[in-house]
Amino acid sequence: MKLLVLEDNQRLSHLIAEAMEQKHYHVDLFEDGKLALKAIDNGYDCYILDINVPGMDGLSILKEIRSMDSSTPAIIISANVELDTIQDAYCKGCDEYLKKPFYMYELELKIEKLCKPKETIIKLPEGFSYHLEHEVLFDGSHEEVKLAKKEILLFNLFSKNLDKTITFERIEQYVWEGELTTTENIRALIKRLRKKLPEDTITNQGGVGYRLSYEH
Repeated sequence: MKLLVLEDNQRLSHLIAEAMEQKHYHVDLFEDGKLALKAIDNGYDCYILDINVPGMDGLSILKEIRSMDSSTPAIIISANVELDTIQDAYCKGCDEYLKKPFYMYELELKIEKLCKPKETIIKLPEGFSYHLEHEVLFDGSHEEVKLAKKEILLFNLFSKNLDKTITFERIEQYVWEGELTTTENIRALIKRLRKKLPEDTITNQGGVGYRLSYEH
């Protein structure tokens, strides 16, 4: 799971990073709001945003995020406990408002509740399965199937969007982590992953994107 953390208190931000990395989450730290905003196309599973930071405040960033992405969870962490600010945060689309100071365990619980996929094992056709927590694919005989980094990222993206079509744009943002790529590169990645899976596990959705077939 990939987290964006915007917090200008270096001690707190590094404590958050240390705690989350112990859970094997990938954490990108930002102290400046404008730099954080430029990075949101890198494809995150959760945003953790302080309000009063240099460059651009966290609520303005949240508003920008919600104009492009209505579903990725966002947690506001702030010492501001004024009712108007809290209401504004929820109106702009935050999922939780965590008041400073807080116990790290509180933040961990909120991230697990909001951001972690409910299914940790995705059952695929013909006995295949993908284990989210360990980022490992097993075939029908329970042998591990080797996956490259981008194949793992793509599987993680599918797992967050079961029963949904994943567009080319979303794949580019999440798997290529903000770097520009081509439709041909995305199709080549899909082709490589399909070779490791039962037929028709990944299906083309009208030239718009792809969908993962799994056992409900």
